[in-house]
Amino acid sequence: MAGRGSVRASGNFNANQDAETLYKAMKGLGTDEDSIMKLLTSRSNSQRQQIKAAYKTLHGKDLVGDLQGELGGKFETLVVALMTPPTLYDVTSLRNAIKGAGTDEKVLIEILSSRTAQQVKDITAAYRQEYNKNLEDDVTGDTSGHFRRLLVILLQVRGQRSRNIVLVYIDTLFSAGERKFGTDEEQFITILGNRSAEHLRRVFAAYMKLAGYEMEESVKRETSGGLRDLLLAVVKCARSVPAYFAETLYNSMKGAGTDDQTLIRVMVSRSEVDMLDIRADYRRLFAKSLHSAIQGDTSGDYRKALLLLCGGNDA
Repeated sequence: MAGRGSVRASGNFNANQDAETLYKAMKGLGTDEDSIMKLLTSRSNSQRQQIKAAYKTLHGKDLVGDLQGELGGKFETLVVALMTPPTLYDVTSLRNAIKGAGTDEKVLIEILSSRTAQQVKDITAAYRQEYNKNLEDDVTGDTSGHFRRLLVILLQVRGQRSRNIVLVYIDTLFSAGERKFGTDEEQFITILGNRSAEHLRRVFAAYMKLAGYEMEESVKRETSGGLRDLLLAVVKCARSVPAYFAETLYNSMKGAGTDDQTLIRVMVSRSEVDMLDIRADYRRLFAKSLHSAIQGDTSGDYRKALLLLCGGNDA
């Protein structure tokens, strides 16, 4: 997966020079938004952190605070996201999804089903450091039922299982769903929540042979609501994380209106990871380029910055 991002570290990087460029783009009357977006989308996140430190040293001011003072709307939200370290960005996204009235289940599903075991560990540790709270406690306090149970399993590090018990799981899954009246959600949760992606792919292949259709179909038939959405995300991420995010991006832009929060979160969090693969999957799955979808669904500086993160048109 290395090198599959659309954003890469700049080769001839100079943090002080970049800090000066940003300072000049913001001082005086008017703001040079083009300079800001071109610079920030052509630096890696770790380089952006160095620019932030250099800016503080040179000007005694907080770069993010200055950017927020000069920019506005969705473009500002996108720029602030770019300036946030990846783990901290996940942590604040999860926190915002949980706090206050209601829960943004979509954010919990997206982050906890797609991150690696190590990333989940880092997120849990950073959450405690940032908010002096336990992420698992906050998730359990804000969710319920089978949905909560699976989220808790995903917050634990997922285990690996040996090849010889795949068929036992298949039979259990089949019995939990298709063979009985009503569904044993607990079996779905235990099996789909506790396995590595590689193991799950073997389970899906064997299930297809036994049941005659894909695991996604069974999940759709046998479960509903938040649990169904979460199980589907786990299955899709086990098959292909880039394809999962291609679909997430498609859903954020289809129909009337745009889910800008999701669009920003995915474009920023995957820009250095697998954006090139996401673009390829988007083209394959939806017969149009991600670039053209963004172009048709957004406007202004916000659109320009998203297209820079997209990094090319696969028309």
